Amino acid sequence: MREVSRRGILGLGAGAVASLAVAGCSSPGSKPKPHETRQAKPIGDGSTSRGAQRPKEPKPERLARGQKPPQFVVFSWDGAGEVGNGLFPRFRKLAKDHGATMTFFLSGIYCLPESKKSMYRPPNNPVGASDIGYLTDEHIRATLENVRKAWLEGHEIGTHFNGHFCAGSGSVERWTPAQWRSEIDQAMSFVTKWRTNTGFKDLDPLPFDYHKELIGGRTPCLKGQENLLPTARKLGWRYDASSPGGTQVWPSKKQGLWDFPLQQIPFPGHSFEVLSMDYNILANQSHNSTNAPPANYPGWRKQATEAYIAGFKRAYETNRAPLFIGNHFEEWNGGIYMDAVEEALKHMADEKRKDVRLVSFKQFTDWLDAQDPAVLDDLRSYGVGETWRAKP
Repeated sequence: MREVSRRGILGLGAGAVASLAVAGCSSPGSKPKPHETRQAKPIGDGSTSRGAQRPKEPKPERLARGQKPPQFVVFSWDGAGEVGNGLFPRFRKLAKDHGATMTFFLSGIYCLPESKKSMYRPPNNPVGASDIGYLTDEHIRATLENVRKAWLEGHEIGTHFNGHFCAGSGSVERWTPAQWRSEIDQAMSFVTKWRTNTGFKDLDPLPFDYHKELIGGRTPCLKGQENLLPTARKLGWRYDASSPGGTQVWPSKKQGLWDFPLQQIPFPGHSFEVLSMDYNILANQSHNSTNAPPANYPGWRKQATEAYIAGFKRAYETNRAPLFIGNHFEEWNGGIYMDAVEEALKHMADEKRKDVRLVSFKQFTDWLDAQDPAVLDDLRSYGVGETWRAKP
């Protein structure tokens, strides 16, 4: 869940293609094909492995001074559990059909059976406690299978940590850097030792070394970033997506990590803006109800779709700031927010726009790190909705 963007919070505006070399982030229409090698080698108890192949990571090209940047869009998913509603495979297929890669922020306890919940010791909370439910064994299996396939298709696996504590004395907002380290270590353990913890012997291992794969995450409710960052930096992470709301401008670093906030985007029919996440749009439409009267659904679906597209259009036509969109695999209000995300992605992936890159946070981080710092300084000089122009 996310903090709600309301009238008067963070104001308006942002906007303003060239080379990420299509040898860089996938351009719409391309369909990467996953491969696995016969040399995949198990790590530890065989929950993870190394040696599997997937589509080549894009090789980012440096922009020349005065060269227009591509329009980056990152779709990300909090929790990334498959609970039998088919949403994880639905969006994997959508991404494949449109040459997109995404970031899946996996919750560690989604790999831990509820019967073993006493293994989880959340900071400032009772042993085994969690503000999100543990998955059934069937859903753990489905989650592992989808995470495995997603990585082979070129997607990134980040972390959404574990118990999703957003309120009270146990809130992540109150955690110290050392407590964040404990939470991360436990999430890592649940993902890398699922075979031991579940007893599943008939599933293939996850095809990656999570200690190397994990370079960023998003905290529950966008809280606790300040004390997370020192720990994340020590672990060698490269970015964090936990800021509680930003604007459509080019990002900078915070405590040594790239800071990728969810952003304020236009909210059709309103004078205020909304945070670029399904939950925040829901909260402003149905006041936190996930099962509002169905008569509202068509209008709300249209409004949600148009909000994402308006955020994209503002950036694409002006400052070319990257657009970050966050979601959950949910069926709130009849599934209208999932439909909105799908329609928005299809619009952004229109083949007429050759300069749009639908990428993961990792791929965008790679691109940023390849750029001349002076070029990035130029891009950061543009405000929300300020039109990009070539500078000498």
